[in-house]
Amino acid sequence: MIFCDTSYAAKLYVPEAESPAVRAHLETYPGEVCLSELARAELLGVFHRRLREGRWTPADFSAAARQFQQDDLAGFWTWLPMDNTITQATAQLYLTLPPSVFLRTADGLHLATACHHGFAEIFTFDRHQTLAAPSLGLLPRDRP
Repeated sequence: MIFCDTSYAAKLYVPEAESPAVRAHLETYPGEVCLSELARAELLGVFHRRLREGRWTPADFSAAARQFQQDDLAGFWTWLPMDNTITQATAQLYLTLPPSVFLRTADGLHLATACHHGFAEIFTFDRHQTLAAPSLGLLPRDRP
């Protein structure tokens, strides 16, 4: 099993420089590819942002959303629930996080989910999450 955040999973649907490597990694990975439930909404937010900014046409947006839905229905993603335990762990995290670590709430929710489910590493392209992950004992990775 591997844990990915939204920035990593988005590379399957958004054409960027890292997309071919991420696609090869995730599509050939032999185990479960896990995401926080938060990523479900965040991925559609990523798609909508590209539409809003004019980088995607409505057809591009629809195609990405449709592919994501098909992947989800096919069981490509394993969704890890966002429950009270995760939100409490995220709140607690801020009580112990060094003052020098910048961590946005959504990133904290991803990291707390990974920790709660016993992951040692997180696949991410998010700069702030990458810098904060070691404070939680997580190894940030952007390559297989």
